[in-house]
Amino acid sequence: MTAMVHLWMRHETRTSERRAPLTPSDAAALVAAGARVTVEESPQRVFGIEAYRVGGCEVAPAGSWTEAPPEAHILGVKELPETPAALRHTHIFFGHAYKGQEGAAHLLARFAAGGGELLDLEYLTVEGRRVIAFGYWAGYVGSSLGVLAALGRLGPLRPMERAELDLQVAETEPTGLTALVLGAQGRSGRGALDALAAAGVRSTAWDREETRELDRDALRAHDLLVNCVLSTTPQPPFVGPADLDAERALRVVADVTCDVTSEHNLVPVNTSVTTWEEPVRRVAATPTLDVIAVDNLPSLLPREASTAFSADLRPLVADLAGRRGPWQAARTAFERALATLG
Repeated sequence: MTAMVHLWMRHETRTSERRAPLTPSDAAALVAAGARVTVEESPQRVFGIEAYRVGGCEVAPAGSWTEAPPEAHILGVKELPETPAALRHTHIFFGHAYKGQEGAAHLLARFAAGGGELLDLEYLTVEGRRVIAFGYWAGYVGSSLGVLAALGRLGPLRPMERAELDLQVAETEPTGLTALVLGAQGRSGRGALDALAAAGVRSTAWDREETRELDRDALRAHDLLVNCVLSTTPQPPFVGPADLDAERALRVVADVTCDVTSEHNLVPVNTSVTTWEEPVRRVAATPTLDVIAVDNLPSLLPREASTAFSADLRPLVADLAGRRGPWQAARTAFERALATLG
């Protein structure tokens, strides 16, 4: 079923990125089904390299994907290093290059120069709906960090497991807070609501119906806003400059979607990501408004996030060689984006 596929899972160059798109057990299952799986060594990946080796995977040095066989599919999570300038392989990762984001044209030009292909994980879709995502855990972490920030207890981030994160939030005794989750019916929204429920925070759930005609007074009446809406067309922002001067209880926005450099940014009071070292940015002083815009939130819970994502990815590999199903949708999205380069 997967005999014609060679997956090459690369080391992530971002130091805060601990996730793996394939767990050792799912990689071993693919090998058993006939796939060839190469895994690069990585000192920061949540799963040790020996677990992959035991499962039948080949092991390669970190960063050696540039010398991988031409038929290898290079699998990752976040951004590629700046070299090589020309990309000749098929790459599977979150490219963030199709909505005019910062650096998008440069990345696409690298594929054009090398004749390679980007199968963006965000664009693996069936009838327009994504079939794989880290969304649930992004929402869960985003809500949790938002609660900590609202109570002045959020410092530098580090990877952990869910039980530890839940304990940190619970220890702040956040029961007096109110939170609003936008995009509540999606993966991220469900994760956000579950985290708030675990924390004992009173939450309101809005989705398309409630955001079609936005009640801004009701939105600003909450202490915490968790944005889980992924917009593909321009629409009025949820929190814009005019909201900074309005009467509001709102003190923290956890921007889970984090589309900060795109024209589809729904929280335009912030236009750049925040970091693990400084996860909160103050965008208004009186009254205060803080924004969390960390663009790899699930990496805070790398084991849980990787396990769920890998379980969804593994059955899709059977269709990869023939570019069937969601892989065809990803290929079409790439071709459409390349055409915009002129």
